[in-house]
Amino acid sequence: MNLFQRMIEPKQQITHTQKLFTDSMLKAMIIPLVIEQLLQMVVGLVDTMMVSYAGEAVVAGVGLDTMIYTIFIYLFTAISAGGSVVVAQYIGSKDRDNSNLSASQIFHLAGVVSLFCMVIMLLFGSALLEFMYPSTEAATMAACKTYMWIVSLSFPANAIYNAGAAVYRTMGKTSVTMKVSMLANIVNVIGNAVGIFVLHAGAAGVAWPTTLSWYVAAIVMTALCFKKDQEVCIVPKQMLHLNVSMSKRILGVAIPNSIESTLFQAAKVVLGILIATFGTSQIAANATGQTFWSLAACMGTAMSTVFITVIGQCIGAGDEEAAKWYMVKLTKLSIVLAFIWNAAVMILTPMLLPLYDLTAETKRLILIIVAIHNLFSATVQPFAMPLSSGLRAAGDVKFTMWASIFCTVICRTFLSFLLAKWMGMGVIGITLAMAMDWCIKAALDIWRFRSGKWRNRHVI
Repeated sequence: MNLFQRMIEPKQQITHTQKLFTDSMLKAMIIPLVIEQLLQMVVGLVDTMMVSYAGEAVVAGVGLDTMIYTIFIYLFTAISAGGSVVVAQYIGSKDRDNSNLSASQIFHLAGVVSLFCMVIMLLFGSALLEFMYPSTEAATMAACKTYMWIVSLSFPANAIYNAGAAVYRTMGKTSVTMKVSMLANIVNVIGNAVGIFVLHAGAAGVAWPTTLSWYVAAIVMTALCFKKDQEVCIVPKQMLHLNVSMSKRILGVAIPNSIESTLFQAAKVVLGILIATFGTSQIAANATGQTFWSLAACMGTAMSTVFITVIGQCIGAGDEEAAKWYMVKLTKLSIVLAFIWNAAVMILTPMLLPLYDLTAETKRLILIIVAIHNLFSATVQPFAMPLSSGLRAAGDVKFTMWASIFCTVICRTFLSFLLAKWMGMGVIGITLAMAMDWCIKAALDIWRFRSGKWRNRHVI
């Protein structure tokens, strides 16, 4: 056993037969997930760079818009993530029929919810933006409205892609989702280059490629999920019709997860309204900084998916000791990988900033908020994010929901206003409040895990 393996190996051991996932299997899952997340973040960086050449008003407008748009993305992801817990547990129990049924119902629920959200935003999106950002400059608001209307059309494709990706990830086939994501990102980058530099379409130049790339990903992912010669597949009849009992089971996980994710992003929207009062430079710094934050956090996002697959299958197999063992091991692994990854991103940040057509003050703010974020993302977030996903995969969804509501909606929002507005720290205060939120959430997750109260929260 090498030094790295000794660092992440739990002290309390389980039998060889209880280890459903070997180190090589975990590696085969983690590497494609990280590559996929990295590709998405790199595309985000490239998008932001290209948009910056359309002017800071467009950067700011797209940044404010993204805060609302992401609420819906989180909602669709939460439905898929909730469904993946159910699918993973059925895989662990070796119940193929219910595995297929639950996977099919994820598609059904994702499709219905996303279509409803699309119609709502197409009808009322512009009015919502004017209500939320009344003091925003005219050019920024114009970019907001253009971007929002176009990307609203991508909601069904986004939801369906996430449903298919969730099914494949619960089977451990993360290399497939990586390749589909790579295809979609290529479409997105080429489309952005054409939209901005050839057509000079501004916000629309990045919105249409985003929408197109999601439809490409959704079509490919759905086609793959129809394949019958795999552990789980979707059945057309089961996908098109609502199965009440299975949907209730999925929603039993997905609704708390959706509430948690939606309120999390809603809190960010409230903070976005606050940030919108700070001026164009700070708005642009926050929008660009969030791209770097997402890049730094991609390791935690990848590990959260691994937690759901591994812990969900352990619980489905009825082995809570194995679930506990893997929670410890995966948390240790998350800390080591997050530290290495966040350090690398911090080193790269000052090298990448000259590529952005932003003012010196905006770049200075970006460096500060990225440094704060990465410090806590490396040391605290593994407990506040991946471990929380492990608790959720075990069925302890209500605790993770209430903990997130308390930490994000209450603590982060209050601390943001305290530091950013009342103490005059601007976006730096927003970043510090986020870090404090993670610290509180991490403490709650560690307490919950050690208490053992996450056990016996059965989903299936």
